[in-house]
Amino acid sequence: MYTSPISLILGFHGCDKRTGEKVLCGEIPHLSRSENAYDWLGHGIYFWEHNPERALEFAMEQRDHPRPNKPKIDEPFVVGSVIDPANCLNLLESEALRLVSRAYGQFCRISEEANSPLPQNKSDTRSGELLQRFLDCAVIETLHDLRAREDRTPYDTVRGVFEEGVPLYANSGFRSKTHVQMCVRNSACIKGYFRLLHPCTLE
Repeated sequence: MYTSPISLILGFHGCDKRTGEKVLCGEIPHLSRSENAYDWLGHGIYFWEHNPERALEFAMEQRDHPRPNKPKIDEPFVVGSVIDPANCLNLLESEALRLVSRAYGQFCRISEEANSPLPQNKSDTRSGELLQRFLDCAVIETLHDLRAREDRTPYDTVRGVFEEGVPLYANSGFRSKTHVQMCVRNSACIKGYFRLLHPCTLE
């Protein structure tokens, strides 16, 4: 579904330096998958697309405000990666959005039959942002599950744009943390990791 003429993208992952160095030297083959019930794009390895500064900012936020079930970060670090989106559920495309909307309807029916309440997206108490995407994660994972049951080609990656942060100025349509994220479900799509030649700094 990924129709961009760009066949490869650069992704950046914020983590603890010890973890990053182990990935860069090959001590561990890949970064860890995130499988939280509130993951924005479902389960997989997360990257900030073409945005190393946002990856570092995220790692710093995790250091200063640790969240449950997240790896501890003592020294914020950024790992670069080269990603082939392959068969991508690209949520910047209309067709992909229709598929997610359809999956939501199916998820509602499944939950109703199971007499189970729908999960809810929740706002962060500090920022007010919808940082815990329980409903969105469940819908995306439902889409993947239904696709598997239909023996359809699985999605290797999921890509989405998110408006986040404060307006840049009064009545602005731009926000300070707007970004594109890539969730890699198939680690074979990660063609390699690299060290930033000029590490970004925010402090």
